[in-house]
Amino acid sequence: MKELRNTGWYWGSLTANEAKEILQDTSEGTFLLRDSSQRDYLFTISAMTSAGPTNLRIEFKHGKFKLDSVVLVKPKLKQFDSVVHLVEYYVQLSRSTPPNGTVQLLLTKPAYTTTPSLQHLCRIAINRRTRRVHDLPLPNRLKDYLTDYTYNV
Repeated sequence: MKELRNTGWYWGSLTANEAKEILQDTSEGTFLLRDSSQRDYLFTISAMTSAGPTNLRIEFKHGKFKLDSVVLVKPKLKQFDSVVHLVEYYVQLSRSTPPNGTVQLLLTKPAYTTTPSLQHLCRIAINRRTRRVHDLPLPNRLKDYLTDYTYNV
């Protein structure tokens, strides 16, 4: 849960209507993660799409997270050890896939609960450039801070 809280885009117990209100005046691709209001799911991604705010449930089964989907597509969806890895994957997919209609959902811009610190934004920028933080010519304390949150979203 610590890594989830560190993201800045995890809102905790937020209703679908509250998420819709937060996303209402944002651009397509803006998203947040919240606790699911449905008992069978832990989390929900709320995202602004071209059709307006939408919600995607995240399934947790056998220790893995994946997006909920129709039965025929479920076996094809990637599974992840953490919900942050899942979001990171779909953000990278959204940012790297040219807009040709194959990606129906864009996750490009997190809706932060509060303005992230400059330190955290720098950590994300460094993590986007390298996964080899321990090789950087930095003090150990700074390396520890960078490796405390290894995601690039």
